[in-house]
Amino acid sequence: MCTRWDVKHKLSVAINTHDVAGVLACYSPDAVYVSPSGIAEGHDQIAWHYEQIFGGFPDFHATAWNELEQLDNPAITEWTYTGTHTGPILLPDGREIPGTGRRITVRATCAAHIEGGKIVTHREYFDQLELYSQLGFGLTGVDPAPI
Repeated sequence: MCTRWDVKHKLSVAINTHDVAGVLACYSPDAVYVSPSGIAEGHDQIAWHYEQIFGGFPDFHATAWNELEQLDNPAITEWTYTGTHTGPILLPDGREIPGTGRRITVRATCAAHIEGGKIVTHREYFDQLELYSQLGFGLTGVDPAPI
């Protein structure tokens, strides 16, 4: 029988080898993945999400540096994500950012609820401003509130 941490470790290996089929093997068919980039439901949308990451950052790598092993469920991990932005990435509003050639190092945390050896919900948290600042984008101003 595999433990929740076995599933998380298998997912980590699949992510770091950019193995989308391996990633999907960790998720239940109707899993929900929530991140600052949006919500993905089911294998097709989750695969698309990971393909976007791997396409935008072909050398993307996730390094786990803290696993809250004393928790039963969810399995919570703190990560450092690194990579070089050479391909396009899609913003939540639908715009695309072409590759900038910049390296990123972003801190992240995720909580995965695992049932029956599969991830059923996965919530990913990272600071979008930290990411976009490293890509060379800053705050450009704030639109005034509508009256």
